[in-house]
Amino acid sequence: MLVLTRKTGESIMIGDTIEVKIIAVEGDQVKLGIDAPRSVKVHRSEVYKAIQEENKAALNASIDLLKGWEGKKDINKEN
Repeated sequence: MLVLTRKTGESIMIGDTIEVKIIAVEGDQVKLGIDAPRSVKVHRSEVYKAIQEENKAALNASIDLLKGWEGKKDINKEN
């Protein structure tokens, strides 16, 4: 992990297109501004983890639904 010290108004660059700027420091909170292309998804880590869990649950539900159809006769096909 890279650890940097920055002051209010200063920033860091990630690659050529993502800038993380220190907006304010208030007590134990730091406000960050993130300038990134629209194609780059930016989430707080807890939101990102929740999205990953929802995606995993949806995938498992889809697999379970498909398993329920295994061995069932297709009623649209003629015998």
